[in-house]
Amino acid sequence: MPEAKLEKEQPVDKMGYYEKARQDSAHSGASGLDAAAEKLGFSVPENAQEKQIDEKLAAINEVIATPHVAPKTAVPVSLGYSNAAPISKDVDRLETLMKGMQGDEGADPEMDQLSEMMDKLIAVQNPQLAAQLYRKKDSDAAPDSLFKAIPAVVAIDQKARQGSVVELRLLDTVEVNGVILPAGHAVFGLAAFSNQRLNLEIKNIRIGTSVIPVNLTVYDKRDAMVGINAPEALLSDAVNGGAIDATGSIGITGFDLTTQIAGAGIDAARSLLTKKIGRIKQNLKAGYPLLLRDNSRKLK
Repeated sequence: MPEAKLEKEQPVDKMGYYEKARQDSAHSGASGLDAAAEKLGFSVPENAQEKQIDEKLAAINEVIATPHVAPKTAVPVSLGYSNAAPISKDVDRLETLMKGMQGDEGADPEMDQLSEMMDKLIAVQNPQLAAQLYRKKDSDAAPDSLFKAIPAVVAIDQKARQGSVVELRLLDTVEVNGVILPAGHAVFGLAAFSNQRLNLEIKNIRIGTSVIPVNLTVYDKRDAMVGINAPEALLSDAVNGGAIDATGSIGITGFDLTTQIAGAGIDAARSLLTKKIGRIKQNLKAGYPLLLRDNSRKLK
């Protein structure tokens, strides 16, 4: 058998075989036409456009036949430019959480609720211990909440006498005996003189048609002593009247001097007490500052 004569350049892929077959068919057709034209005396000029197309096809085939090798590109290291926005958002969120944790260290509602539940369990299991704990909480209250007085003033210009009624006005909204008293509410006290002090006794406060029982003591805001300072409550008139009555009784009966002196002393004392009660008065000006202490608030 003769050896097979293979062409030196074989197509690499299918496109190469297609192109080779096209070229062979075109070459055979062209060679036949060229031969017939030459025999008849005609020559076929070469088409330049076809030549350019063939060259382009050859270049394309060459590029297609070249195996593709993927370039080795380094993986870009993220320096925070492309994902800057998401990273910055995460950082901001973390900082907000940290600040919230630091700011809420003193007030945790869940811990407060748990503490209240534990206190209730202790109260159910051991009532005596619970009573001690509540008593301790009450004793730990601020002194201002225990000893704070109610600010008030004298409502109008008035003259206070023994047994007269003095009108006062509250300067702050307060709670007395479980009832809210608004600022500006009028309260009334019964006047009684003692040692140049005008004491006011407040036992009831009216709100609408309700009469609230209270126990308030009036203090002078200027010296923080019980009662209003009453320097006008002097006993000079009463003393003078008692002396005149004593001398008159001595002039009428002059037989027993000792008896007359004793009787004059009794009359003078009686007159002193009577005139002290009837003549003592104190002028009060509107706006005079006072403090009302709620006696129901006491240390336990």
